[in-house]
Amino acid sequence: MPFFIKGDVSLYYEVHGSGFPLLLLPPGGMNAQASWWQRAAFNPIEIFSREYMVVAMDERNAGQSSGPLDLDDPWGMFASDQLALMNHLGIERFHTLGCCIGGAQVLKLAQAGGERVVSAVLEQPVGVDENNKAVLPNMWKEWATQLTAKRPEITMEMCETFGRKMWEGEFVLCVTRDWVRQCQTPLLVLPGIDLPHPTAIGREVHALAPNSEILEPWKEPADLMPKTVERIRQFLKKHTPR
Repeated sequence: MPFFIKGDVSLYYEVHGSGFPLLLLPPGGMNAQASWWQRAAFNPIEIFSREYMVVAMDERNAGQSSGPLDLDDPWGMFASDQLALMNHLGIERFHTLGCCIGGAQVLKLAQAGGERVVSAVLEQPVGVDENNKAVLPNMWKEWATQLTAKRPEITMEMCETFGRKMWEGEFVLCVTRDWVRQCQTPLLVLPGIDLPHPTAIGREVHALAPNSEILEPWKEPADLMPKTVERIRQFLKKHTPR
């Protein structure tokens, strides 16, 4: 089980397959970790490691990863970890695919990494709309209870500051609409269809981003999945540097 250590941060990661790199940013909310891909609509570790070097990870303070809380810039903290891991692996440019919270994180990573991110797939990205704005800001509470129970140096007050900084924004939480309008990274957006992953958020990202594609429906009925996987495969292939 490999770990990347940077100072007081320890990041668990896995590498599967070979080829051009594909970084996976997992679902699971504040507990986003590589094992959650087994619960997703499709498992990109199993599917895409046949063609790409797939890098899966547990995000900081989820699963087997740990570290301090950046109370000033939580979303930036995650992007910094992701880029540091790529540096550790000697990877300069890469695709990325994120689901749920990872679907939003790919946008922050594209902002932080610039041209290093050659394309990004957003699978049911989280975001705030009129229907969930009373619920989503509390996404941190269960995670905070679990984290403080095993990490006495982290207080509930610290978790609340961190969690509210993450979840009390608007749109996709991690970047602004103005930035998405300027984002040149090729995007493939698979909008969500439930309360934490509003359909309208995915559609708006597509409408704003100048170099984006959208796929819907993609998740239901279940017999759509082979076509969905093939569309993602073709998108990645199109943007893989020769």
